[in-house]
Amino acid sequence: MEIRPATAADWPLIWPFLREIVAAGETYTWPRDVTEEQARALWMAAPPGRTVVAVDPDGTVLGSAKLGPNQAGPGDHVANAGFMVAPAAAGRGVGRALAAHVLAAARADGYRAMQFNAVVASNTRAVRLWRSLGFAVVGRVPEGFRHPDQGYVDLLVMYRRLD
Repeated sequence: MEIRPATAADWPLIWPFLREIVAAGETYTWPRDVTEEQARALWMAAPPGRTVVAVDPDGTVLGSAKLGPNQAGPGDHVANAGFMVAPAAAGRGVGRALAAHVLAAARADGYRAMQFNAVVASNTRAVRLWRSLGFAVVGRVPEGFRHPDQGYVDLLVMYRRLD
């Protein structure tokens, strides 16, 4: 797979799986009925942020990630990122490859650390991946997420230094 900057031409390939993931309501704090226009504005990061795609040799977009500052001003040295892997590509290492790419990009951009503000605790695959990549849980919002099947579950704040 190749990981490269996302272009406007990639959006129609990202939107179907992004819509499916968000509509499921299991891992993202976005409104489940997010419109395409809203999702595009949220996902296709403007500078200094960036959005990338993981693409199969046949051109299939397997996943996408976005990177940018977690906060503005004096907090802009800490990065934040979001990741979405097409359900059809689950288990193929796409998330890990996107994470490695984004961590390297964040270092190259001069970020000192990365923070995830809202990792759904019941998303055990993501929590396991982030822990394996050196992230630690530095905070927990009890019952901060309404899961469609599990009810109220915790949101985790995860962090790692990049040096």
